[in-house]
Amino acid sequence: MSVPGITEPRDLIVRARGGDTQAWGDLYREYAPAIFRFCRRAMPTREDAEDATMEIFMKLREKLGQYDTSRSFSAWLYKVAANHCWDLLRRRKARHDKDMEDIEELPLENPEPNQLEKLIEERSGEEVRRALNTLGARARMALVMRYYSDMSYDEIADALGVRRPFVGVVLLRARHELRDVLQGSGALAAGGTQ
Repeated sequence: MSVPGITEPRDLIVRARGGDTQAWGDLYREYAPAIFRFCRRAMPTREDAEDATMEIFMKLREKLGQYDTSRSFSAWLYKVAANHCWDLLRRRKARHDKDMEDIEELPLENPEPNQLEKLIEERSGEEVRRALNTLGARARMALVMRYYSDMSYDEIADALGVRRPFVGVVLLRARHELRDVLQGSGALAAGGTQ
């Protein structure tokens, strides 16, 4: 996934690698807002997202030498961000292992992806964020990586440290849970129109 309106910043990257602080500042200004939005969906609070964004850019400064300029910079940056957020969430153990229990009891029918998209479109960003926060850390990260940064199943499996076939199971469960939460919040909000 690329950030809208931004072409690959090869010149900036070469200059930033060479120690040009102006180029580094330009990279930060170009990409920090999109990375913050990604972190805001992945992390429980705004403060967590702000901290994670700063930490990701500090990490980026160290890892910029590892970036392969033949690949998409924004895709690489989202992967660094996803790995960082997942590490933070996993270390915190913010939610107990809700993500892993009862996998056999998953309903086999898959919620229509467009049904979930329609629910998300009908809700404010804050409602969607609150709904995402009710999910376990792994489910939330899988959804954010898949739908907000367009990562492949292989990239998600790598970031979450699970086998690729398990990514589909995690996403299936996460879509079910998110749909249920959004439908529940819609029933509460249906009493008053904005």
